[in-house]
Amino acid sequence: MKPLCPRTDFPPLDGGVPHVPDLVYLDSAATSLTPRPVIDAVRSYYETSSANIHRGKHMLSDLASEAYEECRFAVADFLRVRHSEVVLTRNTTHGLNILANGLPLTPEDRVLVAADNHHSALLPWQRRCVTERIGTGDDPQASYAAYRAALTAGPPPRAVVLSHCSNVTGIYLDVAPWVAAAREVGALVILDAAQTAPHRELDPVGLGVDAVVFSAHKMLGPTGIGVLWAGTELLESLTPTEIGGGTVDWVDDDGFRWRAVPHRLEAGTPDVAAAYGFTAALQYLRRTGMRRIREHDHEVAGLMVDEARKRDLSFLGDRNSSAERAATLSLFWPGMSGARMDVLARALSDSYGVMCRSGYLCSQPLVTRHAEGPVLRLSGYVYTGADDVTRAFAALDELAAAGMAS
Repeated sequence: MKPLCPRTDFPPLDGGVPHVPDLVYLDSAATSLTPRPVIDAVRSYYETSSANIHRGKHMLSDLASEAYEECRFAVADFLRVRHSEVVLTRNTTHGLNILANGLPLTPEDRVLVAADNHHSALLPWQRRCVTERIGTGDDPQASYAAYRAALTAGPPPRAVVLSHCSNVTGIYLDVAPWVAAAREVGALVILDAAQTAPHRELDPVGLGVDAVVFSAHKMLGPTGIGVLWAGTELLESLTPTEIGGGTVDWVDDDGFRWRAVPHRLEAGTPDVAAAYGFTAALQYLRRTGMRRIREHDHEVAGLMVDEARKRDLSFLGDRNSSAERAATLSLFWPGMSGARMDVLARALSDSYGVMCRSGYLCSQPLVTRHAEGPVLRLSGYVYTGADDVTRAFAALDELAAAGMAS
């Protein structure tokens, strides 16, 4: 299995990192590498415009404004939705906070949050209302049964917050039955698709969810820009939590008039350069083909699981071998401390050129419950080939022989 995209498209894999000529990058679930066309697009903003958007009528501002709105249209095309339903955020966390803080919630309202959710899909709700973690995060059937029970265990929840693909277990959620169950009690369904958007086509309308959030930096794009999609009615019901430039049409001594959505939810000067880059990233993904990317993701995931099982290594999400999973594998050694796990990750980096993530992966309750400590996560993407995976596990073999990975 070869990388789906040329390594030469990605500077860190093409000799761009000093002293690491053959780098293995397995931290894509955190942040993907950035291909040259995206880097070129970001540079082009600063070289050809570098102006603010929707603030003036001069030529450079118009160029930047048009490019920024082109990004919104590109996202809408990617999701097959109306462009007026796309809010360009700073990242997934920002989008989730817009929802949690903008909905008319009371401290007594219930919100159900899947056990495998990222902290960013838990904490904004936890601060505002009664938040209940549902499911086990490891066994999909048990998780769904617990979810069904929670839906009717008290007052109907106002919202259900789900992770389309766990950044810890790599397991994809079969969204349809979860949405149908939420509809029975009148709950909104909010989908964190940060780990899904890089690897497959997203159809929020077809999925039947009310809102979707994700980030560009996990799908070949730059940092500093993300997406919140929701239907017009839901967007208009949100109370903006930030106000200032870009959010209003008129201001006088007596008050102000909001702009129409989505603009009223986009306060201040955005990362315009990132929008240039995000458009280029979406074009790169389209040229590569989302179907091919999904198939490649499946192949890399299978190889990772095979290599782990060959060595009898423990990993999260192993209880359901039939579940569809992303190329994300979280290994753990019971009893290993966080400091020792960090040393292991550093040894992989500095001695073998293998970059991966150690720790609790911003999902500490889940990781602590099932791994009893920190984990070591390997996560691949379009530039990952079989050699990358086998090199990582061979490095772990050597470290285990030295007593560091056991």
